[in-house]
Amino acid sequence: MDSRVEAAAGKPVRLLQNISLFAGLTEAQLEPIARIAILRQEPRNETLVFVGSEADLFFAILQGSVKVLNRDAEGREVILSILHAGDSFGEMSLIDDLRRSADVVTNEPCELLVIRRTDFKRVLLENRDICWNVMKALVGRLREANDKIESLALMDVYGRVAKLLLDMSETENGLRVVKRRITKLDMAKMVGASREMVSRVMRDLEHRGVIRKERGRIVLNKK
Repeated sequence: MDSRVEAAAGKPVRLLQNISLFAGLTEAQLEPIARIAILRQEPRNETLVFVGSEADLFFAILQGSVKVLNRDAEGREVILSILHAGDSFGEMSLIDDLRRSADVVTNEPCELLVIRRTDFKRVLLENRDICWNVMKALVGRLREANDKIESLALMDVYGRVAKLLLDMSETENGLRVVKRRITKLDMAKMVGASREMVSRVMRDLEHRGVIRKERGRIVLNKK
């Protein structure tokens, strides 16, 4: 067996409860999932899913983050989303039996929970709560896609960068803070602009006091 792969049965069930798709399940409901799941350790910049490939695995992120992206004929990338610990991916193709619609690449070293297609479908058939959670997750992604289409169509680069920062931020001591590190290049790929334009927008937002950088994070100032 690959040294990066190990059985997940011995992993504490509480870790599974940190995956949004399994939220609300009891330890008794999670035990069968732990028995069929596999843990994988993957390095940075590893392609986990190739667009157009057959779907045979479901992935949940225990640690680290991944980029979901598409490439055009010239190799230019558009980042559809960045997923972090607690997120999952790969379920769409397992449900509709179509080929993968995007590449998924590790953004940093990751610990992943992996479930094979046949086992994943059996879990869905045997557990109504997981089916409901899957439906909520897919609806959430549809809403995110609609928001992104709207922002690309109606907002300029300033608006798209500001919306991205707001979407990535979380509340801490009454402030909106972006804690997760993201490069200007990845931001550019997410908002459909050049890296130079994103850098210019970020400098301008900082100069105008809309954002400030401190201790490796970005604070969104109240206006």
